[in-house]
Amino acid sequence: MAKKASPKKSAKKTTAAKASSKTEDFRVKNADELNTQLSNLKKEQFNLRFQRANGQVENTGRIRVLRRDIARIQTVLTEQRRAAQAKG
Repeated sequence: MAKKASPKKSAKKTTAAKASSKTEDFRVKNADELNTQLSNLKKEQFNLRFQRANGQVENTGRIRVLRRDIARIQTVLTEQRRAAQAKG
């Protein structure tokens, strides 16, 4: 009785590919656009944090997605800042 390969492995690969494409989308944007998007995501995270504390949050997975998107944007901003320093 051989075990079948679990479909979870392929799901992780597509998730990593989605994250990679998101990062590429962020790299195309300039610093002003990224800062605007970052502040919007932080506001949404703040609201979800209060909803979670009150037990009203509907989509708990969204908190994790927001946290990771915020980290991606901050990483891209740091990359852009360092690239500008290296040039100037």
